[in-house]
Amino acid sequence: MDSTVSTTTEENVWGGGNRPLGASYGKLMMWFFLVSDALTFSGFLASYGFSRFKFIETWPIADQVFTHVPFFHGNYPMYYVAFMTFILIMSSVTMVLAVDAGHKMKKDAVIWYMFLTIIGGAIFVGSQAWEWATFIKGDYGAIETKGGRILQFVKADSGERAALGDFSKTIPDQRDELTRNEGVWFMSEGYLPSYSVNEVVEGFRANPNILIRTETINDEGEKVVLNREDSLKKLNDAALVVEGANLIRNEYGSRLFADFFFFITGFHGFHVFSGVVINIIIFFNVILGTYERRGHYEMVEKVGLYWHFVDLVWVFVFTFFYLV
Repeated sequence: MDSTVSTTTEENVWGGGNRPLGASYGKLMMWFFLVSDALTFSGFLASYGFSRFKFIETWPIADQVFTHVPFFHGNYPMYYVAFMTFILIMSSVTMVLAVDAGHKMKKDAVIWYMFLTIIGGAIFVGSQAWEWATFIKGDYGAIETKGGRILQFVKADSGERAALGDFSKTIPDQRDELTRNEGVWFMSEGYLPSYSVNEVVEGFRANPNILIRTETINDEGEKVVLNREDSLKKLNDAALVVEGANLIRNEYGSRLFADFFFFITGFHGFHVFSGVVINIIIFFNVILGTYERRGHYEMVEKVGLYWHFVDLVWVFVFTFFYLV
């Protein structure tokens, strides 16, 4: 008898029996996954934050790095990243509408809103791929010193970034003289930049309108630009020409910045891509009437939870990585 009373009391406390808090098993497991994934992203962003503020005096300024817009030439700081963020947030709105339509058993509305969500996710993934390609390629180039510091070039009259091709001289050297027909291969030299250190240095000396911008940030929050005399002295430490960014070198500044960029945005991009694939599968199941026959659209709601999580994570990535 005591056992019966205890069991009845426990069921009254839980209410839902084998459905704690009224959530189905599938939704509960999705929440467990999202919590664990949130902890993973939190660790990544915390690591970025510690590194960012440890090297705060030399960390790249996002407004000077992410200035590209497809099909347009010029300096548009953060415009395209803001566009990507807007698209992803709007896809979250369409997902909310899809879930709401599913609760009302409106199949056509679910199809339409799921389609818009997929399009928004695809645009975001494509935009991120383009941003990666632009970041890797680089537009301006820089010099790396013997101490591993990055020296960028700016125009003295306008303060705008100067590309290596704007002032570098073309000096015939051994790489030009030895051709394929002569059977000489520079296997140990690896990737060759567009210009050698000597070509950049000679071009700099011949162009008085070019100055050097260092990694160091001044009290106004801007990178320090050296005068002509100090710029010429700084070039004595030139060791390598750097174009674009990878896991080893980074023309935008600190190597850690590129490492975190590839890792954090890549990890998030993988989540968005996975979400797009899952949404496509659910989308075709909706068209086929799978959930109409089941009598509910809970699967749409579960994938909606994942999609909202991906959007929320990007808000934090955008804030910490691009804005702070």
